[in-house]
Amino acid sequence: MNFKPLGERVLVKRTEVESKTASGIILVDSAKEKPNTATVVAVGTKVEDVNVGDTVVFEQYRGTEFELEGEEYLVLNLENIIGVM
Repeated sequence: MNFKPLGERVLVKRTEVESKTASGIILVDSAKEKPNTATVVAVGTKVEDVNVGDTVVFEQYRGTEFELEGEEYLVLNLENIIGVM
């Protein structure tokens, strides 16, 4: 991958959302809420507390979504990350 976030930014890939409820009802994509957990793929030069491979929890509806090499990613500011799991 040829992407390196700058400064206090983190590149993440969202975790997959379950497509079925516990009772077996299949959810369509429009009914699913996007998850607010993700796996860190790359970190900026000023990021110290988050490492590549960490699973992070971030504020809902934050970050910039984009596609790179056919995969969807999200760039988050460090201040939008709530914690590391």
